[in-house]
Amino acid sequence: MRRAEKVERIGEVLEGLYPEPPIPLDHVNPYTLLVAVALSAQTTDKKVNEITPALFAEAATPADMYALGPERILQLIREVGLAPTKAKNVWTAAGQIVEAGGELRPDWAFLEGLAGVGHKTASVVMAQAFDVPAFPVDTHIFRLARRWGLSRATTVEKVEADLKKAFPIETWNRRHLQIIYFGREYCPAQRHVFATCPICSFAATKAQQDAEIKARAKPKKPVLPPA
Repeated sequence: MRRAEKVERIGEVLEGLYPEPPIPLDHVNPYTLLVAVALSAQTTDKKVNEITPALFAEAATPADMYALGPERILQLIREVGLAPTKAKNVWTAAGQIVEAGGELRPDWAFLEGLAGVGHKTASVVMAQAFDVPAFPVDTHIFRLARRWGLSRATTVEKVEADLKKAFPIETWNRRHLQIIYFGREYCPAQRHVFATCPICSFAATKAQQDAEIKARAKPKKPVLPPA
């Protein structure tokens, strides 16, 4: 199958399954989306959505978040992974935004210059809060891009570039969400049946299938009892 045909068929499947994919992180404005995405690193979206209502009830703007202070922020987000570091970054970033005028704005350099905000977080905010074309790459997207033969890259930056070349720019903002949902619901990392997958059945490369099957077949080292 030609690459262009594969990309078109993948898009058709994703559009059929998720014509209007919702943003998985609850938020009330662009700033709270930024905070939610930053908190989601090494933490499930479900857990983030459990703790952010209380946080955003106290602080839904950069000024209010900065006024809370890092200790109070930590109390409110303590159940997420890396909570102490995230609390400090959320507070510091809020101060940066306040110093810059108090409003989040659709500017790549501005967003990526905020404490705790990397390219992926900035990409989500640009795409979902400001409707600027972007293609954030999370673990699901990284894995499926390689599984489907859309990228052979080993870095997030190169996978993102490959996906931007593959899909039309007008689809980027929903396509990345569609792939995330598809990875969660149909295309798990472990014990995946390629033949029955709505996309892998025609898109997965033989080399990738062979590599995953070989990895599964490797015997696990026995766990020895403590001495």
